[in-house]
Amino acid sequence: MYSIIDSPHAHLLKGNLMKRTITLATLAVASTLVLSACADGTEGENTDATTIATTSAPDTAETTGATTGTETETGAAGEVSAEHNDADIMFAQMMIPHHQQAVEMSEMLLAKDDIPTEVAEFAEGVIDAQGPEIDRMNTMLEAWGEEPVTGDMGGMDHGGMSGMMSEQDMAALDDAQGTEAAQLYLEQMTAHHEGAVEMARDEVTDGQNPQAIALAEQVIEDQEAEITQMEQMLNAL
Repeated sequence: MYSIIDSPHAHLLKGNLMKRTITLATLAVASTLVLSACADGTEGENTDATTIATTSAPDTAETTGATTGTETETGAAGEVSAEHNDADIMFAQMMIPHHQQAVEMSEMLLAKDDIPTEVAEFAEGVIDAQGPEIDRMNTMLEAWGEEPVTGDMGGMDHGGMSGMMSEQDMAALDDAQGTEAAQLYLEQMTAHHEGAVEMARDEVTDGQNPQAIALAEQVIEDQEAEITQMEQMLNAL
C-alpha cells in the first residue's frame, strides 16, 4: 500500500503540519493572554471605582453634616429679629400674664370632678397652645434687651389688659363644680379670648417686629376659632 511517508513530498507535508501546529498553539497562547489582560483590566477598573466610592463617601457625609449644622445655627440665631418698637414690648409684656391666667383657669378646671369631656379636652388644648407662646414671647423680650415676665401674676395690676379675670372671678371658678364649673369656665374664657384678640389686633396695627406681628396674627386666628367652639359647647350644656 502506498504511504504518505513514502511519498517524495513527505518532507513538505510534515513541514506544513508542523507550521499549522505551531500556529494553532501560538493563537491559543495569544487568546489566553488577551483574556487574562481583559480580566485584569476589568478588575482594576472595579477596584479603582470601589476605591473612589469609598473615599468619596465620608467627604460627602462630612459636607452634609457641616451644611446642616450651619443652617441650624443660622436659624436659631435669626429666630427673633432685633427690630422692634414700644408696641412690640407692650404686646409681649401684657400678653404673657394674659396667657398665664388662661393656663391657670384651665388647670383649675381640670382639677375638678365631673367636668364634661369636651370641655376638659378644650382646657387641655388651651394649656398646650398658650404655654409655648408664653415661652416664645419671653424669648422675644430677651432678644430686645428686656426682662422676661415670669412668676405668679396674682396680685399684679391688670388694668389695661382686656378680658382679664378679677380675683372675684377666679374665686367663683374655684368654688364651682361639675357642669356649673364648665359653664362658668367657658363664659369667662370667651371674654378672656376676646380681650386677647383685641390686644393682638393692636399689635398687628402698631407693632414693628415681624415675629411679634406674626404671633399676634396667629393669636387672632386661633382664639377667634376657639370662641366659636366655646359658644357651641355652651349651647350643648
